[in-house]
Amino acid sequence: MFDVGLPEIVMIMVVAIFVFGPDRIPEVARQAGKFVRTARQLIDSARREIGDEIGSDLRDLDPREMVRKVIEDDDDDDEPRRPGHRPLNAGERPPYDFEAT
Repeated sequence: MFDVGLPEIVMIMVVAIFVFGPDRIPEVARQAGKFVRTARQLIDSARREIGDEIGSDLRDLDPREMVRKVIEDDDDDDEPRRPGHRPLNAGERPPYDFEAT
C-alpha cells in the first residue's frame, strides 16, 4: 500500500531518534501502536455495521450476480419474446432501418 522498504524504515527510525530522543522512542512507539489498533477496530466495526445495515441489498446490485441470474433463468424456447419479433435464422441478416439514423 505505502511501498515502504527497509531503507525508508531505517531513515524514519533515525529521524525519530533525532526528533523524540532515545528515551521517548518506546513511549511514542506504544502510542503509535495503540492508535493503529484503535483505527483498525473503528474500520472493522464500521464495515460490520454497514454490512448489517445494507445486508443483501448490495449483493443484489452486483453486476456479476445479475448476469449470472439472467443466464441461469434464460429459457431456450423458440417463442418470440415480443409480438412481431422472432429470432434470426442462421445466416439471416438483421433488418436495417434507413430512417433510424
